[in-house]
Amino acid sequence: MKLLFELSGEHPILPFAELECVSRVIDRRTRVAVAECPDPAATRRLALTHTVMEYLGECEPTADALAALLDDLTLETDRPFVARVKVVDGAAGHPSPLPLERLIGSHINGPVSLKSPEIIFRAIISEDRCFFGRVIYEGLRSTYEERSPITRPFFHPGVMMPRMARAMVNLSLMMPGEVMYDPFCGTGGMLEEGRRVGARVLGSDADLFMVGGAEQNVPSATLLVADATALPICDASVDAVVTDLPYGQSVCIKAESLNRLYDGSLTEIRRVLKGGRRAVVIAHRDIREIAGRYFTVLQYHEQRVHKSLTRRILVLEKKATD
Repeated sequence: MKLLFELSGEHPILPFAELECVSRVIDRRTRVAVAECPDPAATRRLALTHTVMEYLGECEPTADALAALLDDLTLETDRPFVARVKVVDGAAGHPSPLPLERLIGSHINGPVSLKSPEIIFRAIISEDRCFFGRVIYEGLRSTYEERSPITRPFFHPGVMMPRMARAMVNLSLMMPGEVMYDPFCGTGGMLEEGRRVGARVLGSDADLFMVGGAEQNVPSATLLVADATALPICDASVDAVVTDLPYGQSVCIKAESLNRLYDGSLTEIRRVLKGGRRAVVIAHRDIREIAGRYFTVLQYHEQRVHKSLTRRILVLEKKATD
């Protein structure tokens, strides 16, 4: 099915990359993607998407072009509907939303309801195109905002927020029923997001205190106390690895030891990961040179968290023949 996505604007690339877990992107503009998706219901797992729509068409970003598109579509419904228009930030010189909303309403045969619509038709103007669709899901981000880490049974400062943790899980292309592993699981944030999308989650950490906290937060997870450079896990036994490496600022590790930890842990991650599958690894600095010794580096993203922390996100793949 051809779908239209309104994406988060907080990062220029990550929302498009996340779509890979459920669809194949065929066109993109600023904060907008068109993609082929075999299972629209699977899009509910996305974290960096605002709205998912059935793709109905596109045109030049003018009132006349939109009117012509609507005439061709000849839409009608017996259920109350509303029309909404979004002009993406930076899309200057385009018509204002309100007249376009009235235009859409006048070209659809059916009852209009501004207060309690059952169907939402939505146009999004981005760059040189106006995309038009019927809303399937919206408000996908609200569930993450309700699940602040501070509300968990066990809390520790500095953890990744649920929405970004979910995006990391999605970048791994992990599917329901598969095994997802985090060898630096901390309080279990990655494991919880993996569990919520149907993974069988396995985690370990060298810190017994953290493993105890993760047991409280994710009771269904299988958890171990283990050195990430010598994992008690069988070769090629996990389908995806998603992990946030120790940064050094919050743990007592010297620079030389941190390099050894990265090298040793990536060696082990490669060993336990199945061939042809992905590891998503987050670090505080660019470790592509180290990671490239063991994996194919598919993607590299930087995300500024605050003045003293920029996340480096690596999407790695183990060769199928390894």
